[in-house]
Amino acid sequence: MNLVSDILEHKGSEVWSLTPQTTVLEALKSLEEFNVGALLVVNGEKILGVVSERDIVRQLAKSEKCSLDQPVSLWMTSDVIVVPPSMSINECMQLMSKAHIRHLPVVEEGHLLGMISIGDVVRAVINDQQSTITSLENYILSQTIIN
Repeated sequence: MNLVSDILEHKGSEVWSLTPQTTVLEALKSLEEFNVGALLVVNGEKILGVVSERDIVRQLAKSEKCSLDQPVSLWMTSDVIVVPPSMSINECMQLMSKAHIRHLPVVEEGHLLGMISIGDVVRAVINDQQSTITSLENYILSQTIIN
């Protein structure tokens, strides 16, 4: 796996989303139900933001209030970074590290194709490294047998 499209091919393209009017409590329940760390906030096909576990925790810490009935639009990150399916996994890892984010929607020609997480990217890098190690081991073994 070298590209974002490879991750989506393996992972699938299902994306959990909610509307800007969804309450924070409903968002928390969805995060738990779907076992994900972030949800897209959408209006139709338009991405308005991302709300993550970190967004909620940071907002709680900053406001020192726990109003879970507020709309998620007040808690979401609205400056959403998206990536194309043709982006390399290494570029994604660098982007996520630089921007301090853990989730990236994958968009092509204005259409949402899926969402990847830092966990998906790390797994892909590890799988790629394991494949390289296996290939090198096989090469070394074949050279040892020939000689």
